[in-house]
This record gives sequence, C-alpha cells and structure tokens, in this order.
Amino acid sequence: MLNEKLHSYIDDLIGERNPLLMEMEAYAKEHEVPIMELVGIETMLQLLRLHRSGKILEVGTAIGYSALRMAVALPEAKIITIERDEERIQLAKAFIGRSGHERRITLIEGDALEVEKQVSDYAPFDAIFIDAAKGQYQKFFELYSSYLNEDGMIITDNVLFKGLVAESEIESKRTRNLVKKIDGFNRWLMNHHDYDSVILPVGDGVAISKRRGERK
Repeated sequence: MLNEKLHSYIDDLIGERNPLLMEMEAYAKEHEVPIMELVGIETMLQLLRLHRSGKILEVGTAIGYSALRMAVALPEAKIITIERDEERIQLAKAFIGRSGHERRITLIEGDALEVEKQVSDYAPFDAIFIDAAKGQYQKFFELYSSYLNEDGMIITDNVLFKGLVAESEIESKRTRNLVKKIDGFNRWLMNHHDYDSVILPVGDGVAISKRRGERK
C-alpha cells in the first residue's frame, strides 16, 4: 500500500470533480458512507476507458457516487446498479436525478443475491464492478460473472481491506472473520481457471479480473 505521503501527493494531482460529485464526497465523509477511495476510483475509470466498456453492472450503489463517476468518465456507457439499503437508495436517486445522467443509470432496488432475474434483463455486460458486502464477494462474482461478455472484465474493490489481509493478529473477532472471508476470496479469485486476475495496491486494494478468451 502507498504510504500516506505518496498517497496525498497523488490525490493532489487529481483534478477536482464537478460540484455535485464534490458534494457527494463531502456527504460521504461527514456521514461515514463508504465510497471508493479517490486513487482507486481513478484507476478503475481509466481501466474502463481503455476497455471501452459500454454496459456496466455495479453491485453496491451506496449513494450513487461511483455510478455517477462512471457515467461522467464514459459518456456512452449505460450503468445498471444494485442497492438494498432504503436510505441510500433514496439518496442515490436524488443525486442521480440532479446529475443529468439519470437516463443512463438504472437503479435496481433489492439484495444483489435476490434480484438476478431483474439484472439478467440488461445482460450481457462489458464490465462488472463489485463493491457491496465484502463477506459475499465470491457469491456476487459467481452469480453475475455468467452475464459477462466473453472479453469482459470484473473489478472488485476493498480486497486489501486497509492492509488487514496481511496481518496475522487482529483483535476484533468480527473484523478477523471478515478479513478471513476477504482473504479466502482473494485466494479463490487468483486461482480461478476462467479468469486472469491481478490485485493492485491502490485505494483499498482493487482486483482486476479479465475473462480468458479460451476456457479450460
């Protein structure tokens, strides 16, 4: 992981976002809403640009920040995003409604493990972004990867979980159990026979998984 000095240096190099996005960043910080770290999301957006993703599935809308970042960065893309928390759904709708991008963002309300039928109506996807309940990452990946295009890409956030995946002793039992699940997902992902994956130590850790052109 980048040390704090380098992290701040890179953050300072990134240009300001539009006023609405800056408002959302301030809201997330004040109300402790987890949104993707700045360097991490900039990395993801650049990958999506290079990949020229036209249709993206996002698992975990929160307040709609990353969906709007993708909509701004990829003017032709359509984003399908899933959220189950009612308060965050209402906030996301409000922010997206103010953005001017509401026609390109479809919000599906419900648990990502229960709305597969609704999501399938929009498939296939060029990219899938997983940023919801960390303990369910493998289930999300297994459930929705079948709706990915042959040359598609899956991006998963928070896979290094503040560096705790490399710690041997964690005091909190709850945190220890969550870290164990994330570590298990990482090891499963890196050995997946259908995907080539890499974990980038940016933001809170971003895994990039590219479907192999030839299945084993």
